Amino acid sequence: MKYDELNDSELINMVYEESEDAKEYLLQKYKYIIDIAIKKYSRIAKVLGYDHNDLIQDALLGFSDALNSYRDDRDTALSSFITLCVNRRLHTSILKVGRKKNKLLSSSLSLEHVYEQYATPLKDLISDNQENDPLENILKEENLKELINDIENSLSKTEYEVYSLMLNGLKYNEIATLLDKNAKQVDNTIQRIKTKIKKILEERYKS
Repeated sequence: MKYDELNDSELINMVYEESEDAKEYLLQKYKYIIDIAIKKYSRIAKVLGYDHNDLIQDALLGFSDALNSYRDDRDTALSSFITLCVNRRLHTSILKVGRKKNKLLSSSLSLEHVYEQYATPLKDLISDNQENDPLENILKEENLKELINDIENSLSKTEYEVYSLMLNGLKYNEIATLLDKNAKQVDNTIQRIKTKIKKILEERYKS
């Protein structure tokens, strides 16, 4: 059978009838979408410790999800639907890995740790370098976990996502890509996070 003579709707119907050949043909036809998605998230996944083979597998699962749930009466091209499903699958999986890693970070977080992409310790990221900065007192704080919990509990869901990804080592543009936001939105969120952290620090270390 000449699959290149069939349109996507006909091929999808064959997939519904469990034709592996039709599915393989569509995979080769739209493999470029998977390749673009993998390239887009490759460095992000590496920073978060998400295995590259797992990234590929999740992209393929997103492709399968698209074929299994596509309906041509939605007035959406199959290529667009595949792009949506693949990216959504990678979004979900990578964020899940990021959250797990953030839990480990929170349990051993050091304010002196230098985050490579910012070339500065966390304490400088959230400090305004004013005299008598309450952050100086944290260096003597024995119960840092309690402080970290206070910070995390003060953040909204979006703020927490940005905060955890930043501490995991992602750059502003990578956070924006992963959360489907623009760089300005991410920067605004980080400024809100800093404000909340400063308020907590000031309340904890009032003179």
